[in-house]
Amino acid sequence: MVEKSVVRIAAAAPPVSPQGVPPLSPAIKVSGMSSMVFVSGQPPRDIKTGEIVSGDIQAQLRASLDQVKALVEAAGSSMDKVVKTTVYCANAAYFQKINEAYKAYFPKDPPARTFVTVGSWPGAFDLEVEAIAVI
Repeated sequence: MVEKSVVRIAAAAPPVSPQGVPPLSPAIKVSGMSSMVFVSGQPPRDIKTGEIVSGDIQAQLRASLDQVKALVEAAGSSMDKVVKTTVYCANAAYFQKINEAYKAYFPKDPPARTFVTVGSWPGAFDLEVEAIAVI
């Protein structure tokens, strides 16, 4: 039997809609034959304060990946078990700088990755990172 459960950490609280219900979960863990965790797009929040990290794109990426790491670990996995990421970024010109900072989180056998340029965000940041990991 496959089971689904929401994974939460304090700094990754999802935004609340006008109806008071979050429109997403920060991560979903799936258990059964193959256990996996699906991490929603994580904006660059400081892992300790929950405040948005703005400015330097590499600092933003590190903050987003720290969120991903915390969620993946809270689900019982690790960054070396991440199989897929998607980086959503407001400017394709950041691609090389993102790659430089990204490889520190995945030094060996990095996951499959998609880089998507987006028009804008509902906040003062330039990227989000989502991930899928096996447990």
